[in-house]
Amino acid sequence: MSQPEMAAVVIDAFGGPEVLRLTRSPRPQPGPGEVQIKVHAVGVNPADWKTRQGHVGALISQFPAVLGWDVAGTVSGAGPGVHAFAVGDRVFGLPAFPQPANTYAEYVTAHVNELAALPDGVTFPVAAGAPLAALTAWQALFEAAKLRGGQRVLVNAAAGGVGHIAVQLARGAGAEVLAIASPRNRSFVEGLGATQVLDYSRELAVQVGGPVDVVIDAHGEAEDELAELLRPGGTFVSIVSPDLERFRARGLIAYIVFVHPEGRQLDRVAELLGRGDLLINIDRTFPLDQAADAHAYAERGHTRGKVVLEVLTEDGNPDSAA
Repeated sequence: MSQPEMAAVVIDAFGGPEVLRLTRSPRPQPGPGEVQIKVHAVGVNPADWKTRQGHVGALISQFPAVLGWDVAGTVSGAGPGVHAFAVGDRVFGLPAFPQPANTYAEYVTAHVNELAALPDGVTFPVAAGAPLAALTAWQALFEAAKLRGGQRVLVNAAAGGVGHIAVQLARGAGAEVLAIASPRNRSFVEGLGATQVLDYSRELAVQVGGPVDVVIDAHGEAEDELAELLRPGGTFVSIVSPDLERFRARGLIAYIVFVHPEGRQLDRVAELLGRGDLLINIDRTFPLDQAADAHAYAERGHTRGKVVLEVLTEDGNPDSAA
């Protein structure tokens, strides 16, 4: 008997969005502690297109390769020793990161420890937009910065995927949140709970109104200007790759966050989503067979929240890629 196949988006070489192509691939089977997921939606992240470009090419050992990490769907099979989920359960997660998870496909497998149950009422596209960005924001705020209520937090790129979640999590923790965004995103970021929105095109020091305790930099530019806004002994957290020693030489605490899958943290994110206390703003969705267009759109920047690929619609019908 031949192995069942599925639609998947692959690359045969590193390059621009045009190297993404739809093909047929063998359907993966779950191993011990894993479930098979029938994919409904997949989040598009900078890590995806940086991998496609070859900037983190060490993650790919052979071609053709399937991209993607964020995933939301329904459990369609279970390997030995799985008790946490059953066939038909709605789940979402960040499998295997930073190793390949191959989520740009109709089916994926994932370890149960890297998944969370998806609450009723939360759509698959919203769930697919959450894992990498929400876990990055969570780990930046609560693992690295050890955020406490009453602190002043400055979030750079506050309308983006990580930034718009960081604003909400910090506000929910009782922090005073200052957010850097473009004028067109001012009302959007204010609606997320930011106490003050700073215009990135103007000098920040004249807008901020005193030193801040924590900077969350989700963009990677103007790092020195951001560091000047911190109080002595303040904490600078980046999700890119700054020169940490440069900041530490100023008497600052500095971290870079490399997100890691964490099922318990994802459970907390699921709770917030289920209660309506966390918004995952979906800027735009694309069908799976338009992954190249999704990458081109997202890479231009200035998205408000997340870009998502839909593999199945909410009623379970396949889109044009299935």
